[in-house]
Amino acid sequence: MSLTPPLAERLRPQTLADYIGQTHLVGPDGIMRRMIESGNVASFILWGPPGVGKTTLARIIANTVKAPFYTLSAINAGVKDVREVIEKCSRDSSGIFASGRPILFIDEIHRFSKAQQDSLLGAVEKGTVTLIGATTENPSFEVIRPLLSRAQVYTLRPLDAAELQTLLDNALKDEVMASHNPEVRETTALFRFSGGDARKLLNILDLLEQSTPRGSRLVIDDRLVTDRLQENPAAYDKGGEMHYDIISAFIKSVRGSDPDAALYWLARMIEGGEDPEFIARRLLILASEDIGLANPNALLMANATFDAIHKLGWPEGRITLSECTVYLALSPKSNSTYLAIGKAQALVRETGDLPVPLHLRNAPTQLMKEMGCGRDYRYSHDYPGHFVAQQFMPDALGHKTLWQPADNPAEQRWAALQNERWARAPQPPAESAG
Repeated sequence: MSLTPPLAERLRPQTLADYIGQTHLVGPDGIMRRMIESGNVASFILWGPPGVGKTTLARIIANTVKAPFYTLSAINAGVKDVREVIEKCSRDSSGIFASGRPILFIDEIHRFSKAQQDSLLGAVEKGTVTLIGATTENPSFEVIRPLLSRAQVYTLRPLDAAELQTLLDNALKDEVMASHNPEVRETTALFRFSGGDARKLLNILDLLEQSTPRGSRLVIDDRLVTDRLQENPAAYDKGGEMHYDIISAFIKSVRGSDPDAALYWLARMIEGGEDPEFIARRLLILASEDIGLANPNALLMANATFDAIHKLGWPEGRITLSECTVYLALSPKSNSTYLAIGKAQALVRETGDLPVPLHLRNAPTQLMKEMGCGRDYRYSHDYPGHFVAQQFMPDALGHKTLWQPADNPAEQRWAALQNERWARAPQPPAESAG
Protein backbone atom coordinates (compact mmCIF):
# COMPACT_ATOMS: atom_id res chain seq x y z
CA MET A 1 0.00 0.00 0.00
CA SER A 2 1.42 3.37 -1.00
CA LEU A 3 2.02 5.96 1.68
CA THR A 4 -0.21 9.02 1.74
CA PRO A 5 1.77 12.21 0.99
CA PRO A 6 1.87 14.83 3.76
CA LEU A 7 -1.03 17.27 3.91
CA ALA A 8 1.23 20.15 2.83
CA GLU A 9 2.08 18.26 -0.35
CA ARG A 10 -1.51 17.21 -1.01
CA LEU A 11 -2.66 20.82 -0.78
CA ARG A 12 0.21 22.42 -2.70
CA PRO A 13 -1.38 24.98 -5.09
CA GLN A 14 -0.99 24.42 -8.80
CA THR A 15 -2.28 27.78 -10.04
CA LEU A 16 -2.35 31.37 -8.83
CA ALA A 17 -6.08 30.98 -8.20
CA ASP A 18 -5.27 28.45 -5.46
CA TYR A 19 -2.29 30.35 -4.06
CA ILE A 20 -2.84 31.87 -0.61
CA GLY A 21 -1.07 35.02 0.55
CA GLN A 22 1.39 37.50 -1.00
CA THR A 23 -1.40 39.58 -2.55
CA HIS A 24 1.04 42.50 -2.82
CA LEU A 25 2.88 40.42 -5.45
CA VAL A 26 0.27 38.14 -7.02
CA GLY A 27 -2.95 40.09 -6.41
CA PRO A 28 -4.84 41.77 -9.25
CA ASP A 29 -2.32 44.64 -9.41
CA GLY A 30 0.71 42.65 -8.25
CA ILE A 31 3.96 42.93 -10.18
CA MET A 32 4.41 39.17 -10.39
CA ARG A 33 0.90 38.58 -11.69
CA ARG A 34 1.50 41.12 -14.45
CA MET A 35 4.83 39.47 -15.22
CA ILE A 36 3.22 36.04 -15.49
CA GLU A 37 0.33 37.28 -17.62
CA SER A 38 2.74 38.97 -20.03
CA GLY A 39 4.78 35.77 -20.30
CA ASN A 40 7.95 37.81 -19.86
CA VAL A 41 9.49 36.46 -16.65
CA ALA A 42 12.68 38.20 -15.53
CA SER A 43 15.16 36.79 -13.01
CA PHE A 44 14.29 37.48 -9.40
CA ILE A 45 14.93 36.38 -5.82
CA LEU A 46 12.15 35.56 -3.36
CA TRP A 47 13.07 36.59 0.18
CA GLY A 48 10.89 35.52 3.08
CA PRO A 49 10.55 33.26 6.13
CA PRO A 50 9.95 29.51 5.78
CA GLY A 51 6.55 28.26 4.71
CA VAL A 52 5.25 31.34 2.90
CA GLY A 53 5.16 29.81 -0.59
CA LYS A 54 8.48 30.60 -2.26
CA THR A 55 8.96 27.20 -3.92
CA THR A 56 5.27 26.87 -4.75
CA LEU A 57 5.21 30.27 -6.42
CA ALA A 58 8.23 29.40 -8.55
CA ARG A 59 6.57 26.17 -9.73
CA ILE A 60 3.30 27.96 -10.50
CA ILE A 61 5.15 30.51 -12.62
CA ALA A 62 6.94 27.79 -14.59
CA ASN A 63 3.70 25.85 -15.13
CA THR A 64 1.80 28.97 -16.17
CA VAL A 65 4.32 30.12 -18.77
CA LYS A 66 5.03 26.53 -19.79
CA ALA A 67 8.79 26.83 -19.27
CA PRO A 68 11.20 23.98 -18.56
CA PHE A 69 11.79 23.98 -14.81
CA TYR A 70 15.05 22.94 -13.16
CA THR A 71 15.74 22.97 -9.46
CA LEU A 72 18.89 23.00 -7.37
CA SER A 73 19.28 23.07 -3.62
CA ALA A 74 22.18 25.20 -2.47
CA ILE A 75 22.60 22.86 0.48
CA ASN A 76 23.99 19.99 -1.60
CA ALA A 77 24.76 21.44 -5.07
CA GLY A 78 28.25 22.47 -6.19
CA VAL A 79 29.65 24.50 -9.06
CA LYS A 80 29.70 21.36 -11.24
CA ASP A 81 25.97 20.83 -10.66
CA VAL A 82 25.27 24.44 -11.57
CA ARG A 83 27.21 24.15 -14.83
CA GLU A 84 25.49 20.91 -15.79
CA VAL A 85 22.04 22.43 -15.28
CA ILE A 86 23.01 25.56 -17.21
CA GLU A 87 24.15 23.37 -20.12
CA LYS A 88 20.73 21.66 -20.13
CA CYS A 89 19.03 25.06 -20.02
CA SER A 90 21.18 26.22 -22.92
CA ARG A 91 19.98 23.28 -25.01
CA ASP A 92 16.36 23.93 -23.99
CA SER A 93 16.65 27.61 -24.90
CA SER A 94 16.77 26.63 -28.55
CA GLY A 95 13.25 25.17 -28.26
CA ILE A 96 10.00 27.08 -28.49
CA PHE A 97 8.52 27.96 -25.10
CA ALA A 98 6.02 30.61 -24.10
CA SER A 99 8.52 32.05 -21.61
CA GLY A 100 11.35 32.22 -24.12
CA ARG A 101 13.82 30.49 -21.77
CA PRO A 102 14.01 27.79 -19.08
CA ILE A 103 13.65 28.58 -15.37
CA LEU A 104 16.31 27.56 -12.87
CA PHE A 105 15.02 27.58 -9.29
CA ILE A 106 17.67 27.58 -6.56
CA ASP A 107 16.42 27.00 -3.04
CA GLU A 108 18.43 28.46 -0.13
CA ILE A 109 20.50 30.49 -2.58
CA HIS A 110 22.14 32.33 0.32
CA ARG A 111 24.05 29.11 1.06
CA PHE A 112 25.84 29.28 -2.28
CA SER A 113 29.48 30.35 -2.04
CA LYS A 114 30.75 33.34 -4.01
CA ALA A 115 32.23 30.97 -6.61
CA GLN A 116 28.91 29.17 -7.02
CA GLN A 117 27.04 32.45 -7.38
CA ASP A 118 29.65 33.69 -9.86
CA SER A 119 29.00 30.61 -12.01
CA LEU A 120 25.41 31.81 -12.55
CA LEU A 121 26.26 35.28 -13.82
CA GLY A 122 27.00 34.47 -17.44
CA ALA A 123 23.84 32.42 -18.00
CA VAL A 124 21.64 35.05 -16.36
CA GLU A 125 23.34 37.89 -18.25
CA LYS A 126 23.00 36.18 -21.66
CA GLY A 127 19.40 35.14 -21.04
CA THR A 128 20.24 31.43 -21.20
CA VAL A 129 18.16 30.95 -18.08
CA THR A 130 15.68 32.78 -15.92
CA LEU A 131 16.93 32.54 -12.36
CA ILE A 132 14.49 32.30 -9.47
CA GLY A 133 16.24 32.16 -6.13
CA ALA A 134 14.66 31.57 -2.75
CA THR A 135 16.19 32.66 0.54
CA THR A 136 15.26 33.13 4.16
CA GLU A 137 18.22 35.49 4.65
CA ASN A 138 18.66 39.11 3.66
CA PRO A 139 19.94 38.98 0.04
CA SER A 140 21.86 42.22 0.47
CA PHE A 141 24.13 40.40 2.92
CA GLU A 142 24.19 36.91 1.41
CA VAL A 143 23.98 37.36 -2.38
CA ILE A 144 26.85 38.88 -4.38
CA ARG A 145 26.26 42.35 -5.79
CA PRO A 146 26.67 41.38 -9.50
CA LEU A 147 23.91 38.79 -9.13
CA LEU A 148 21.66 41.23 -7.25
CA SER A 149 22.06 43.73 -10.09
CA ARG A 150 20.68 41.10 -12.49
CA ALA A 151 17.79 39.88 -10.34
CA GLN A 152 15.00 41.85 -8.70
CA VAL A 153 14.33 41.01 -5.03
CA TYR A 154 10.71 40.42 -3.93
CA THR A 155 9.83 40.12 -0.25
CA LEU A 156 7.29 37.51 0.86
CA ARG A 157 5.40 38.02 4.13
CA PRO A 158 4.17 35.59 6.78
CA LEU A 159 0.53 34.65 6.33
CA ASP A 160 -1.88 36.72 8.41
CA ALA A 161 -4.80 35.31 10.43
CA ALA A 162 -7.30 35.60 7.58
CA GLU A 163 -4.97 33.78 5.19
CA LEU A 164 -4.29 31.05 7.75
CA GLN A 165 -8.04 30.68 8.20
CA THR A 166 -8.49 30.20 4.44
CA LEU A 167 -5.74 27.61 4.47
CA LEU A 168 -7.38 25.84 7.42
CA ASP A 169 -10.77 25.80 5.67
CA ASN A 170 -9.17 24.24 2.60
CA ALA A 171 -7.33 21.66 4.70
CA LEU A 172 -10.53 20.52 6.42
CA LYS A 173 -11.94 19.60 3.00
CA ASP A 174 -9.04 17.24 2.34
CA GLU A 175 -10.27 13.67 2.00
CA VAL A 176 -8.12 12.29 4.80
CA MET A 177 -8.93 15.15 7.17
CA ALA A 178 -12.63 15.01 6.29
CA SER A 179 -12.75 11.31 7.25
CA HIS A 180 -12.53 12.43 10.89
CA ASN A 181 -15.51 14.81 10.54
CA PRO A 182 -13.35 17.62 11.99
CA GLU A 183 -14.74 20.45 14.11
CA VAL A 184 -12.74 23.60 14.87
CA ARG A 185 -13.71 25.23 18.15
CA GLU A 186 -10.64 27.43 18.70
CA THR A 187 -7.78 28.58 16.48
CA THR A 188 -5.70 30.78 18.81
CA ALA A 189 -3.07 28.14 19.64
CA LEU A 190 -3.10 26.70 16.13
CA PHE A 191 -2.36 30.06 14.53
CA ARG A 192 0.12 31.05 17.23
CA PHE A 193 2.16 27.88 16.82
CA SER A 194 2.02 28.30 13.04
CA GLY A 195 3.62 31.74 13.21
CA GLY A 196 2.45 32.72 9.72
CA ASP A 197 4.04 29.58 8.25
CA ALA A 198 1.62 27.72 5.96
CA ARG A 199 3.68 24.54 5.97
CA LYS A 200 3.85 24.52 9.76
CA LEU A 201 0.06 24.94 10.00
CA LEU A 202 -0.54 22.00 7.69
CA ASN A 203 2.07 19.88 9.49
CA ILE A 204 0.30 20.56 12.80
CA LEU A 205 -3.00 19.51 11.26
CA ASP A 206 -1.28 16.39 9.92
CA LEU A 207 -0.08 15.59 13.43
CA LEU A 208 -3.55 16.09 14.91
CA GLU A 209 -5.10 13.87 12.24
CA GLN A 210 -2.53 11.11 12.59
CA SER A 211 -2.90 11.03 16.37
CA THR A 212 -6.68 10.73 16.15
CA PRO A 213 -7.96 7.12 16.09
CA ARG A 214 -9.66 6.01 12.89
CA GLY A 215 -13.41 6.55 13.12
CA SER A 216 -13.05 9.16 15.90
CA ARG A 217 -14.03 12.77 15.47
CA LEU A 218 -11.25 15.37 15.44
CA VAL A 219 -12.19 18.35 17.61
CA ILE A 220 -9.59 21.08 17.30
CA ASP A 221 -9.22 23.50 20.22
CA ASP A 222 -6.37 25.28 21.99
CA ARG A 223 -5.89 22.57 24.60
CA LEU A 224 -5.58 19.79 22.02
CA VAL A 225 -3.06 21.71 19.96
CA THR A 226 -0.96 22.62 23.01
CA ASP A 227 -1.07 19.07 24.40
CA ARG A 228 -0.07 17.46 21.11
CA LEU A 229 2.76 19.90 20.40
CA GLN A 230 4.00 19.97 24.01
CA GLU A 231 5.95 23.19 23.44
CA ASN A 232 6.07 26.19 21.17
CA PRO A 233 8.55 25.60 18.33
CA ALA A 234 9.58 29.26 18.27
CA ALA A 235 10.62 30.60 14.89
CA TYR A 236 14.11 31.81 15.75
CA ASP A 237 17.29 31.07 13.86
CA LYS A 238 20.24 32.04 16.03
CA GLY A 239 22.47 32.41 12.99
CA GLY A 240 19.98 33.94 10.61
CA GLU A 241 17.97 37.03 9.76
CA MET A 242 15.47 36.57 12.60
CA HIS A 243 18.35 36.64 15.07
CA TYR A 244 19.54 40.05 13.89
CA ASP A 245 16.06 41.51 13.53
CA ILE A 246 15.00 40.58 17.06
CA ILE A 247 18.18 41.75 18.79
CA SER A 248 17.83 45.01 16.84
CA ALA A 249 14.23 45.41 18.06
CA PHE A 250 15.36 44.59 21.61
CA ILE A 251 18.15 47.18 21.66
CA LYS A 252 15.99 49.87 20.08
CA SER A 253 13.21 49.22 22.61
CA VAL A 254 15.64 49.65 25.53
CA ARG A 255 17.16 52.74 23.91
CA GLY A 256 13.65 54.07 23.35
CA SER A 257 12.80 53.65 27.07
CA ASP A 258 10.00 51.10 26.49
CA PRO A 259 10.52 48.35 29.11
CA ASP A 260 7.41 46.43 28.02
CA ALA A 261 8.54 46.09 24.40
CA ALA A 262 12.07 45.30 25.58
CA LEU A 263 10.77 42.48 27.78
CA TYR A 264 8.72 41.11 24.88
CA TRP A 265 11.76 40.91 22.60
CA LEU A 266 13.83 39.50 25.45
CA ALA A 267 11.23 36.76 25.87
CA ARG A 268 11.33 36.04 22.14
CA MET A 269 15.08 35.49 22.36
CA ILE A 270 14.79 33.35 25.48
CA GLU A 271 12.05 31.18 23.98
CA GLY A 272 14.08 30.88 20.78
CA GLY A 273 17.09 29.52 22.66
CA GLU A 274 19.37 32.55 22.25
CA ASP A 275 22.72 32.42 24.05
CA PRO A 276 22.24 34.36 27.35
CA GLU A 277 25.80 35.64 27.14
CA PHE A 278 25.04 37.22 23.76
CA ILE A 279 22.11 39.13 25.28
CA ALA A 280 24.14 40.21 28.30
CA ARG A 281 26.98 41.41 26.06
CA ARG A 282 24.56 43.56 24.07
CA LEU A 283 23.25 45.07 27.30
CA LEU A 284 26.82 45.94 28.29
CA ILE A 285 27.36 47.76 25.01
CA LEU A 286 24.05 49.57 25.34
CA ALA A 287 24.83 50.72 28.89
CA SER A 288 27.89 52.59 27.59
CA GLU A 289 26.61 53.67 24.19
CA ASP A 290 23.07 54.81 25.01
CA ILE A 291 23.06 55.61 28.76
CA GLY A 292 26.63 56.49 29.62
CA LEU A 293 27.11 59.41 32.01
CA ALA A 294 23.37 59.98 32.35
CA ASN A 295 23.44 57.01 34.73
CA PRO A 296 26.90 55.46 35.21
CA ASN A 297 25.37 52.78 37.42
CA ALA A 298 23.86 51.27 34.26
CA LEU A 299 27.26 49.95 33.23
CA LEU A 300 27.75 48.46 36.71
CA MET A 301 24.35 46.78 36.48
CA ALA A 302 25.07 45.40 33.00
CA ASN A 303 28.48 44.11 34.04
CA ALA A 304 27.00 42.48 37.15
CA THR A 305 24.35 40.87 34.95
CA PHE A 306 27.02 39.44 32.65
CA ASP A 307 28.75 37.90 35.67
CA ALA A 308 25.52 36.73 37.29
CA ILE A 309 24.31 34.61 34.38
CA HIS A 310 27.50 32.54 34.69
CA LYS A 311 26.99 32.08 38.43
CA LEU A 312 23.24 31.44 38.33
CA GLY A 313 23.02 29.28 35.23
CA TRP A 314 19.82 28.78 33.25
CA PRO A 315 16.87 29.30 33.48
CA GLU A 316 17.36 31.45 36.61
CA GLY A 317 19.66 33.76 34.64
CA ARG A 318 16.68 35.01 32.68
CA ILE A 319 15.47 36.84 35.82
CA THR A 320 18.71 38.82 36.00
CA LEU A 321 18.49 39.62 32.30
CA SER A 322 14.94 40.85 32.87
CA GLU A 323 16.02 43.04 35.79
CA CYS A 324 18.85 44.59 33.79
CA THR A 325 16.65 45.10 30.74
CA VAL A 326 14.00 47.00 32.70
CA TYR A 327 16.62 49.04 34.58
CA LEU A 328 18.36 50.11 31.38
CA ALA A 329 15.07 50.88 29.66
CA LEU A 330 13.99 53.12 32.56
CA SER A 331 17.38 54.87 32.86
CA PRO A 332 17.93 58.37 31.45
CA LYS A 333 19.68 58.19 28.11
CA SER A 334 22.82 59.83 26.75
CA ASN A 335 25.21 59.05 23.91
CA SER A 336 27.60 61.93 24.69
CA THR A 337 30.61 59.70 25.37
CA TYR A 338 29.85 57.64 22.26
CA LEU A 339 29.85 60.81 20.17
CA ALA A 340 32.92 62.16 21.96
CA ILE A 341 35.16 59.18 21.18
CA GLY A 342 34.00 59.34 17.56
CA LYS A 343 35.05 63.00 17.37
CA ALA A 344 38.35 62.20 19.05
CA GLN A 345 39.14 59.41 16.58
CA ALA A 346 38.22 61.63 13.65
CA LEU A 347 40.54 64.34 15.01
CA VAL A 348 43.40 61.85 15.34
CA ARG A 349 42.89 60.61 11.77
CA GLU A 350 42.83 64.20 10.55
CA THR A 351 45.87 65.52 12.44
CA GLY A 352 48.09 62.43 12.62
CA ASP A 353 50.67 61.59 15.28
CA LEU A 354 51.20 64.96 16.94
CA PRO A 355 53.99 65.08 19.53
CA VAL A 356 53.18 65.00 23.24
CA PRO A 357 53.85 68.45 24.81
CA LEU A 358 57.17 68.52 26.70
CA HIS A 359 55.61 69.31 30.08
CA LEU A 360 53.45 66.15 29.88
CA ARG A 361 56.33 63.79 29.08
CA ASN A 362 58.11 61.63 31.63
CA ALA A 363 61.75 62.41 32.38
CA PRO A 364 63.34 59.22 33.72
CA THR A 365 66.85 60.18 32.48
CA GLN A 366 69.04 63.25 32.92
CA LEU A 367 69.13 63.83 29.17
CA MET A 368 65.34 63.98 29.01
CA LYS A 369 65.31 66.45 31.91
CA GLU A 370 67.81 68.62 30.06
CA MET A 371 65.50 68.49 27.02
CA GLY A 372 62.78 70.02 29.15
CA CYS A 373 60.58 66.94 29.55
CA GLY A 374 58.21 67.44 32.47
CA ARG A 375 59.72 70.82 33.37
CA ASP A 376 56.61 72.99 33.41
CA TYR A 377 54.12 70.34 34.45
CA ARG A 378 51.90 71.44 37.33
CA TYR A 379 50.73 68.72 39.75
CA SER A 380 46.96 69.08 40.12
CA HIS A 381 46.85 67.95 43.76
CA ASP A 382 49.08 70.86 44.80
CA TYR A 383 46.33 73.36 43.96
CA PRO A 384 42.96 74.25 45.54
CA GLY A 385 40.21 71.91 44.43
CA HIS A 386 42.88 69.59 43.00
CA PHE A 387 42.81 71.51 39.74
CA VAL A 388 45.05 73.88 37.84
CA ALA A 389 44.51 75.12 34.30
CA GLN A 390 47.15 73.93 31.86
CA GLN A 391 47.34 72.57 28.32
CA PHE A 392 46.93 68.83 27.89
CA MET A 393 46.36 68.66 24.13
CA PRO A 394 49.22 68.68 21.60
CA ASP A 395 50.58 72.18 20.95
CA ALA A 396 49.20 72.24 17.42
CA LEU A 397 45.66 71.69 18.68
CA GLY A 398 45.54 74.02 21.66
CA HIS A 399 42.28 72.88 23.24
CA LYS A 400 39.59 71.08 21.26
CA THR A 401 36.15 70.53 22.80
CA LEU A 402 35.22 66.93 22.06
CA TRP A 403 32.77 66.04 24.84
CA GLN A 404 29.47 67.91 24.79
CA PRO A 405 27.20 67.31 27.82
CA ALA A 406 23.78 65.87 27.08
CA ASP A 407 20.60 67.38 28.44
CA ASN A 408 20.28 65.32 31.64
CA PRO A 409 20.85 66.29 35.29
CA ALA A 410 23.97 64.19 35.80
CA GLU A 411 25.90 65.54 32.82
CA GLN A 412 24.71 69.10 33.40
CA ARG A 413 26.23 68.86 36.89
CA TRP A 414 29.51 67.61 35.43
CA ALA A 415 29.49 70.41 32.85
CA ALA A 416 28.86 73.05 35.53
CA LEU A 417 31.75 71.67 37.59
CA GLN A 418 34.06 71.81 34.56
CA ASN A 419 33.06 75.38 33.81
CA GLU A 420 33.73 76.34 37.40
CA ARG A 421 37.15 74.68 37.39
CA TRP A 422 38.37 76.35 34.22
CA ALA A 423 36.96 79.73 35.28
CA ARG A 424 39.30 79.85 38.28
CA ALA A 425 42.46 80.48 36.30
CA PRO A 426 43.58 81.60 32.81
CA GLN A 427 43.19 78.85 30.24
CA PRO A 428 43.75 78.28 26.51
CA PRO A 429 40.79 79.43 24.37
CA ALA A 430 38.26 76.65 23.75
CA GLU A 431 37.73 75.50 20.15
CA SER A 432 35.05 73.39 18.58
CA ALA A 433 35.93 69.97 17.17
CA GLY A 434 33.48 70.50 14.37
